[in-house]
Amino acid sequence: MKLLIDDANVNAIRRLIDLYPIDGVTTNPTILARTGGNPVETLKEIRSVIGQERLLFVQAIPLDAEGMIRDARAIVHLLGKTTVVKVPAIPEGIKAIRELKGEGIRTCGTVVYTPMQAFLAAKAGASYVAPYVNRIDNMGYDGISVTEQIHDILTVHHMDTQVLAASFKNSRQVLTLCAYGIGSATCAPDVIDGFIRNRAIDAAAEDFLSDFAKLVGEHVSMADLLS
Repeated sequence: MKLLIDDANVNAIRRLIDLYPIDGVTTNPTILARTGGNPVETLKEIRSVIGQERLLFVQAIPLDAEGMIRDARAIVHLLGKTTVVKVPAIPEGIKAIRELKGEGIRTCGTVVYTPMQAFLAAKAGASYVAPYVNRIDNMGYDGISVTEQIHDILTVHHMDTQVLAASFKNSRQVLTLCAYGIGSATCAPDVIDGFIRNRAIDAAAEDFLSDFAKLVGEHVSMADLLS
């Protein structure tokens, strides 16, 4: 499963990229607004931090197909070919996805709440579809089950589209979809940190360090002993 950071805070992105095997970053207008500043400069800085090999998801702003296509071309021109343009999976968005597929621009059908939304975006040529797990839960439905159903539909129809699960509130949701075989997930920094933030894990690591210090002294590593 690809793991992406759902944030535009450059310091948080830099820290997580340094620690974990991160495949990219996803943004949207709300995330960019949260950081403040010029959104273009923020996106350029994110690209410089993650490099050209990792994915960067950037959303087209207009709600008409012509405007989405214009945004998509400008986004990819500025930020490179490993940039995926997020397009709302609404009627005008489905039209834009089809046009952009013909131009070789990768897209992600976003704001996905139903399996048929995802199916139409995939059929139009989206490289990714992004169901909002927690937001679906908040509507009274089961976000995990909807996401799994979307994955099954794409698989049974042999569609060249990957699920990019989004909108998580905890690591348990991510674990469930990871075990199911979902292709990609994008998570806020605190959710990613929660994958291995555990007092039992920290205590075990500290116990090993303490026991070794009793044997050979404080601040001595294997490299010190072997040199």
